[in-house]
Amino acid sequence: MKNQNKTRRTFLKTSAVGALGMSLPLSAKSYNRIIGANERVNFAVAGINGRGNAHIRAINACKDAEVTFLCDVDSRTYAKSKKLMGKLGMDTKIGEENDFRKILENKDVDAVSIATPDHLHAAQGIWALAAGKHVYVEKPCSHNPHEGELLVQAQRKYGKICQMGNQQRSAPTSQMAVQDIKDGLIGEVYYGKAWYSNKRGPIGSGKIAAIPDWLDWDLWQGVTPRRTFKDIYVHYNWHWFWHWGTGEVNNNGAHEIDVCRWALGVDYPVRVISAGGRFNYEDDWEFYDTQNVTFEFEGGKMITWEGRSCNTLPHYNRGRGSTIHGSNGSMLLDRNVYIAYDKNGKVIKEVKEKEVSATTNTVGVGGLDVYHMDNFLGAVREGKTQNSPIDEGHKSVLLCHLGNMAQETGKALEIDPNTGQVLNSKKAMKMWSREYEPGWELKV
Repeated sequence: MKNQNKTRRTFLKTSAVGALGMSLPLSAKSYNRIIGANERVNFAVAGINGRGNAHIRAINACKDAEVTFLCDVDSRTYAKSKKLMGKLGMDTKIGEENDFRKILENKDVDAVSIATPDHLHAAQGIWALAAGKHVYVEKPCSHNPHEGELLVQAQRKYGKICQMGNQQRSAPTSQMAVQDIKDGLIGEVYYGKAWYSNKRGPIGSGKIAAIPDWLDWDLWQGVTPRRTFKDIYVHYNWHWFWHWGTGEVNNNGAHEIDVCRWALGVDYPVRVISAGGRFNYEDDWEFYDTQNVTFEFEGGKMITWEGRSCNTLPHYNRGRGSTIHGSNGSMLLDRNVYIAYDKNGKVIKEVKEKEVSATTNTVGVGGLDVYHMDNFLGAVREGKTQNSPIDEGHKSVLLCHLGNMAQETGKALEIDPNTGQVLNSKKAMKMWSREYEPGWELKV
């Protein structure tokens, strides 16, 4: 049966390439991306303690896609995820592996979805691409700018599909809004405001503790220089430590900053300014619970992001969202609605998403996950246009990294709009990359 499946896969792959080759100008490298329009895509899902379960749901909702492997360094997660899969009617007699690299040796795995901690996103994406797998990676796609550059290089070198999980790019209402902007509905757009607010409590002070028997602490650390285990790190609070996390601006701001960049049609800024701090509590949290970042672009355009991790007063009755402002009006966008206003603030258009997506919880399940995963699969099978190819995802994540650099250095950073690199701060450029655990260095 395995040989028959292999023969069928080869036939479908050849057929799809032949059909597409007659109508689309595909390069030789592009042929390597296509599995076959009617071929099942087998997924390994890595990182199933939280967001990975949204990936499982999305894969299950897509046609001809199946989860065949689960991967996590916490041995307790498998039972929980398989219980969810059972409720969804999915096959639960599938592989389990705590070492992501071993999954890549399996020839029957076509694609991986990555929902591990931030410090592993780029590394696992690069390894998977090098192993011939297609990659769906959660935001942020990198822990630092250089990793994002390497991930983009890996995608180009190996020719597989790599998409970042900024799922609002696949929202029909947001796509409509961006098209309306291009059509001039609100005139010339020049400013985007993004925000996020939540009610996170204190995380306390970590204490050195015995490594739990359910956790592979070495694999969890992965590429990072080794640290002594503390009871505060696993599973969520790593977000607030520089060694593994990227702060709220990348944890959540990346979504709305990306929407603003998309709507304004801009890439890298020319200037970045940040103000903020850890104001609400005194604990081990290393990043900022309150931050305002301003990104200035060529052509007289600007984006601001306001992050309030520990204060929930919303803008426009929304904990997260973005507004786009133009010469003839404005737009409000979030994951569930698009509203356009004229210059006097009168609503001229309002469209709601058919399916509601979660906004400020830690898993974020919703209809946009399915749209985005389905778009990824369309690119894998048929070479369809991606809504968030990794080079675009990297640009938005780099903005977030620059926001942290500006805050950490206390300087207004001057940026090369062609590369995103900082021109006036050696301290900031020292943050462009990181040190790695010996033997775990990244390369393409």
